[in-house]
Amino acid sequence: MPLSEDEQRILQEIEAHLYESDPGLVQQVEETTIYRHGARMIKWGVLAFVGGLAILVLSFASSLLLGFVGFMVMLWAAFLIERNVRRVGKAGLQSLASSMKVTSLRDAFERRRRPGDGSDS
Repeated sequence: MPLSEDEQRILQEIEAHLYESDPGLVQQVEETTIYRHGARMIKWGVLAFVGGLAILVLSFASSLLLGFVGFMVMLWAAFLIERNVRRVGKAGLQSLASSMKVTSLRDAFERRRRPGDGSDS
């Protein structure tokens, strides 16, 4: 549902005010994407998983409690990685699906066959 002209004007005024009042926030929001945030969280998750594995391997023989803590860190990191991989994958699939919207079957075949590529013989 498209916005009315009045709603668009109000939205542009809010945007202009935001640019004036906090340009740092605007820049941060423009640069941060779901992919960048997800990749950062995946990196932290891998680092935590490796740290938990190191704690588990180095302390399991001497302290069962510390080994359990290492295992719990690994488990938490695995959930963190899995959640962010799903989030990034879902956003990627949604953007791919929205870029590949086809209005008809004929449009789909016309997009595949380009003039001069030899497929129309």
